[in-house]
Amino acid sequence: MSTYYLAIDIGASSGRHILGSLEDGKMILEEVYRFPNGMKRVDGSLCWDVEALFYEIKEGLKRCKEIGKIPSFMGIDTWAVDYVLLDENDRILGKTYGYRDDRTNGMDAKVYEEISLKDLYARTGIQKQIFNTIYQLMAVKQKEPELLAKAESMLMIPDYFHFLLTGVKRTEYTNATTTQLVSPVSKDWDYELIDMLGYPRKIFGEISQPGTFVGNFSKEIQEEVGFDCQVILPATHDTGSAVVAIPTTEDDALYISSGTWSLMGTELMEADCSAESRMHNLTNEGGYEYRFRYLKNIMGLWMIQSVRKEFAEEYSYGYICDQASRQKISSIVDCNDSSFLAPESMIGAVKDYCEKTGQQVPQNEWEVAAVIYNSLGKCYAETIKQIEQMTGKKYDCIYVVGGGSNAEYLNQITAKYTRRTVCAGPSEATAIGNLLVQMLYNQEFDGLKGARECIKKSFEIKKYK
Repeated sequence: MSTYYLAIDIGASSGRHILGSLEDGKMILEEVYRFPNGMKRVDGSLCWDVEALFYEIKEGLKRCKEIGKIPSFMGIDTWAVDYVLLDENDRILGKTYGYRDDRTNGMDAKVYEEISLKDLYARTGIQKQIFNTIYQLMAVKQKEPELLAKAESMLMIPDYFHFLLTGVKRTEYTNATTTQLVSPVSKDWDYELIDMLGYPRKIFGEISQPGTFVGNFSKEIQEEVGFDCQVILPATHDTGSAVVAIPTTEDDALYISSGTWSLMGTELMEADCSAESRMHNLTNEGGYEYRFRYLKNIMGLWMIQSVRKEFAEEYSYGYICDQASRQKISSIVDCNDSSFLAPESMIGAVKDYCEKTGQQVPQNEWEVAAVIYNSLGKCYAETIKQIEQMTGKKYDCIYVVGGGSNAEYLNQITAKYTRRTVCAGPSEATAIGNLLVQMLYNQEFDGLKGARECIKKSFEIKKYK
């Protein structure tokens, strides 16, 4: 009988339950359930429907029971920075805001009244993004102070789902670092910073490493889904999980976790919190085994996903890639410009940017897609230069993992602009990394290198010269 492991991987647009098992030293994956996700407008705010998501989590667990493949271990990963505040009865206070909500506008200035951006980076090593939890909490403090007054605990979204399954509260390290409130030296909450900003200390629970046992399903959950299971913390930040699954045993690998966001970087054993690193807007997010994911957040395929929603017909991403590859337009946009974060029309935003910068304005949706793909390739090339400058290392190969590894045209463009070999795959890197941490907990591998060796053997990796 195989031991089954279950990764529940919830992204900004969908979630899925993927069962993993090992056969002859190779990982076998089976997707058993999939469900939609997305931010919804609630009284003018962009929010997550965590109740609906938890319903889907349980439905997927029931599906495992139906097909007779019951996992012994499971873990949940999601996007970063978003959280719930809980009262004394563990009920959610206020709305569960999504990171694209505009309530954080101007909150950076409020934070910098207490600590400068320069000092904040030196303390945390985390790049400035207006949606980081540090700014979200400032928005609560400024606009809904009564919620902070009533809050007894704060849990990041995946930690909250683990809590609903087990009744145990755990705060996982990789995701906690994205709050911009964790010290890369102590690997714990920076309580001095928290006090400085006037956030209540008590809401910040003890931080646990990926690979920590959370608990078994509560009796209520066991009765509802029909079985018990051990819940193990993966790297609950989806990028943290994806980086675990890079298919190489090299210590100095360069990767792009390519999905809604493109996270491009390498792994360091010590954070680089220098002023130069800050000027490049590089970040030091926590990783498995206290490695640091030294990377840059790039807007990524969110731009293509948004354009696709505006098409009159529903085209596949493969078809969009193919059509974009036939266009001749040479215009380039800055993918990280704030105008692309949550525009009403992405096509309109790309056209406006080209017009404002005196470039050829794309005339149809295929030209818009071509501009986006080429802009991503150029952004990747610039980012490599910055990372090489900061680390003093040369990278000959880029490992592209995640859904974007299937985008052939983007991989070709990346190879062209960066003049590096692109090794693309596996596309399910986030779920695979989640599963690997569970398997490492159960001692299936001799350490992280052994786990990554298994990925090299288990999945096809395409090369683009």
